[in-house]
Amino acid sequence: MNTPAEIAELYIMVGDGKTARKSWVLFVLACFAGAFIALGGLGSQIASYSVQSPGLGRFLSGAVFPIGLMMVIIAGGELFTGNCLIFISVLSRNTYLSAMMRSWIVVYLGNLVGAIFVAFLVNYGHVLDMYSQGLAKVAVATATSKVELSFLDAFIKGVLCNFMVCIAVWVSFSTEEVGSKIGALYLPIMLFVICGFEHCVANMYFIPAGLFAKTVYGFQADSLTWLNFAWKNLLPVTLGNIIGGGLIVGGGYWLVFLTQHDDD
Repeated sequence: MNTPAEIAELYIMVGDGKTARKSWVLFVLACFAGAFIALGGLGSQIASYSVQSPGLGRFLSGAVFPIGLMMVIIAGGELFTGNCLIFISVLSRNTYLSAMMRSWIVVYLGNLVGAIFVAFLVNYGHVLDMYSQGLAKVAVATATSKVELSFLDAFIKGVLCNFMVCIAVWVSFSTEEVGSKIGALYLPIMLFVICGFEHCVANMYFIPAGLFAKTVYGFQADSLTWLNFAWKNLLPVTLGNIIGGGLIVGGGYWLVFLTQHDDD
């Protein structure tokens, strides 16, 4: 098992490797990751649909959603929220800030394409017909609630979310065994879902799924627009995710494990 200090050292090389990849490779892997997270989100809504107890519904959603990150880590993918930890490599001067920004932008766009593609397919393939179109109603209601958050609420929930996601990625590096990796990342992701925090890549699926469902099924939701998706949710949540994952987790562990303090 790798200790936290060893994980920190390992992530310097991981960040360096991620930024060295060609843009088209990053983009394709990011499309996969966006699709994986989207499918985890869809599954979480299906699993919790008919549950009357809100607490139990959140628990079931949390139990299913981590499958998305499991696929990213085990099958291979580039996820923007997890890649916020590349900041460790930048702070350690192994990676240029410009290289990190290139990686973030390419991966973010790839995640967006992959997630929206799944949202399009599940609507126009009528997967959301499930439960007599009840699942489509849930998609619209979920998306609407997300675009109606205040900027500050969305930002803070984004900070908290990616704090947990990057902790999940961090602990997955503690072992090389597949089963142990899945077990390590599972619980922090489950916790963020139960708590209702905001994940920008998950929202790249949830909100477009609601937007497409609004059109396909003819539901009324005036606040649910593509503009509100971008400015009222995706922007503050993304900023919060960067702070929570990059600055707090990445910066904090870099400070603790990768800087030398002369106490003499």
